[in-house]
Order: sequence, then structure tokens, then C-alpha cells
Amino acid sequence: MNRNILIVAGITLFLDQITKAFIPMYLKLNEEFVLIKDFFSIHYIQNYGAAWNILNNKIPMIIILSFIALILLYHFMYTFKPCARNNLAFGMAVGGIVGNLMDRWLFGYVRDFLDFQIFHYDYPVFNIADIGVVIGICLLIYAVMKGEDHYEKMDRLPK
Repeated sequence: MNRNILIVAGITLFLDQITKAFIPMYLKLNEEFVLIKDFFSIHYIQNYGAAWNILNNKIPMIIILSFIALILLYHFMYTFKPCARNNLAFGMAVGGIVGNLMDRWLFGYVRDFLDFQIFHYDYPVFNIADIGVVIGICLLIYAVMKGEDHYEKMDRLPK
């Protein structure tokens, strides 16, 4: 695996786990600290499902799906064109998946705390790992749109 991908994954995982460790020190479960009224708050919850609470209380299934996602990402790391943006994408996605996977494995839920309201819509509460997954996957979709998903190494010089 590319060293740069590992570095980005490690940073994403570290930021995710350190923020998840600090939140319960300052907030009780379901407690909210408003930073910007009607826009942004820190709201500590325990999520027993996946995005938008799908697969609620299906932790073993989500863990299996997380491992499948990691295997697929590992495979695609070697087919995508190697560049800084793709390294960032794979690193953020892997770090995010591992961060939430660790929560599910250790606690049986994911610790979420970032809560945004935009135009009176209260988005689902999320965490740093979720940000990593979303940004990583969006960057990979962009790479696919640019045709960077099929990269062949040149083992020899052209004749």
C-alpha cells in the first residue's frame, strides 16, 4: 500500500478517535452544546446504525460491510492512477471506515457529535470518520469521471 495513503488514513483515524474520546468527557449522552444558534452544535449521541440510521441495530452486518468496503478500496488502490488527490481520497476513506469500524467493534455503536441545521433541516449527527468517508468517496467519484480509475503501469519502454 502506498505510504502516503497510510499517512492520510492514520491522520484521519487519529483525528476521529481523539475527538470521539474528548466529547464524552465534556458532554453527557444526548447533551448538546450550541456553538452557532440554528446552525451548528456539538451534540453527543450513540448511533446504532449507519448513515441516516439505516441498518439500525444491525451492527454485525455493518461490520461485515465495512470489511468488504476496505477490501474493495484496497483492490482499487492499485487500479487508480497514482496521484496526490487519489492518495488523499483513499486515505480519507480508509481512515474513516476504520474509525467507525473500531467504534462498532469496541462499543457496539458509533460516537457521533457534529450537528448542523441548514435551512431548518437538521442533518443527521456525524463525526470526523464520516467526513473522511464522504470526502474520500467524492474524490474517487471525481477520479472516475476524469478517467483515472484505470491505470496501467508501464513495465517497459515503448518500441
